[in-house]
Amino acid sequence: MNAKNIMDFFEEYNNFNPEIIERELKIEINSNFITTIIGPRRSGKTYYLLYLRKLLRDPLYLNFEDSRLIDIDYKDLRNVIRLFKENYYEPHTLLLDEIQNLKGWEIIIRELHDLKKYNIIITGSSSKLLSKEVATQLRGRTITYLLLPFSFREYIKIKNIEINLRSLENISDIKKLLKEYLEYGGFPDVTFSDNKTKILKEYSDLILFRDFIERYKIKNLELARFLHNFLLSNFSEEISINSIYNKIKSMNIMLSKNTIYNYITKMEDTIYFFLLDKYSNKIHIRKTWPKKIYICDTGLSKTIRFSEDIGKLMENIIYLELLRKTNINPLLEIYYFKDYQQHEIDFLVKEGNNIKQLIQVSYINNYDEIDKREIRSLLKGYNLFNKPELLIITWDYEDNKIIDNINIKFIPLYKWLLNI
Repeated sequence: MNAKNIMDFFEEYNNFNPEIIERELKIEINSNFITTIIGPRRSGKTYYLLYLRKLLRDPLYLNFEDSRLIDIDYKDLRNVIRLFKENYYEPHTLLLDEIQNLKGWEIIIRELHDLKKYNIIITGSSSKLLSKEVATQLRGRTITYLLLPFSFREYIKIKNIEINLRSLENISDIKKLLKEYLEYGGFPDVTFSDNKTKILKEYSDLILFRDFIERYKIKNLELARFLHNFLLSNFSEEISINSIYNKIKSMNIMLSKNTIYNYITKMEDTIYFFLLDKYSNKIHIRKTWPKKIYICDTGLSKTIRFSEDIGKLMENIIYLELLRKTNINPLLEIYYFKDYQQHEIDFLVKEGNNIKQLIQVSYINNYDEIDKREIRSLLKGYNLFNKPELLIITWDYEDNKIIDNINIKFIPLYKWLLNI
């Protein structure tokens, strides 16, 4: 390792105190476990660690995407810590950013944890951090959290909008911001920029080339670009390997279904895309295709979207909000439901052995606009799943209706997102 480069890194980051926005994510900062924070690149993980650095005793921050640390491997990490100790202080907490770039990281992290010497918090931009191989290495040693781009609550706070639902003007301001949030998403750099679309295009290219093609050494660039655009175009929709295969076949591109499956799995590993399982009582069936596709931030679709698609955008941010809730409640599981009679439910929320809630998403402003099939599907699910709460999230319609002696709650999206 190059000690001069590492000292240069220490000096720069010890004096780096940017303005930091407090995030909603709450973790136990002094845990007996290794704390793992995963999330898509540019979602704010680095600044979150720098925020934690202010709260922790004697922290050492290392960013493994920095060029000065890029060539070290797990065998060098102890020497890096010793170098820091010799020049500053004995670190109590290790804040290790983008740990997946440190070759063999799981070996050294396990050793450092087993010594009971350090409080360890790591971040990564790959769901490989949760893979079977890593789980085997660190079994029983980790607690994992997901950090996504800004939630709507964080977005409202950043925009300095007061929440006062007794004021029609305030409600109008909130809904205006919600439209903006749906359109451009909540990536921190995008939120603070006047050139949002350009940044989102850069992020889209970053996903494709750096986090997918380069990371996984993808050779079929034509297929990679097609799948990237396909997933961005079909967010909030059900997809299958067969349907993708048939589309590609019609383009006279010859390849196997296994190749498509392999590419999509790797795209999911970037944490820019999420695949939602269809609910079944049988666990092995839940893992089969088709699945629904969601993206980590609705702004990414801006680079390829030809229409507003507000209903799809609503559904996507509702999925992300449900996903955030799993940080607080790890027993929470999210599915969608569709039976052989084509009764469809956008989200089925399961907690432990109980199905707690069925959610439909509908871009409506009054009851007459709703598709009655959505209500029929909820009623079917109510009887099928032992009477869960039924919820329809709307754009601007609020009510409780008793239909067939069953209560269905209607709530506007902005109220649901703000927990009002």
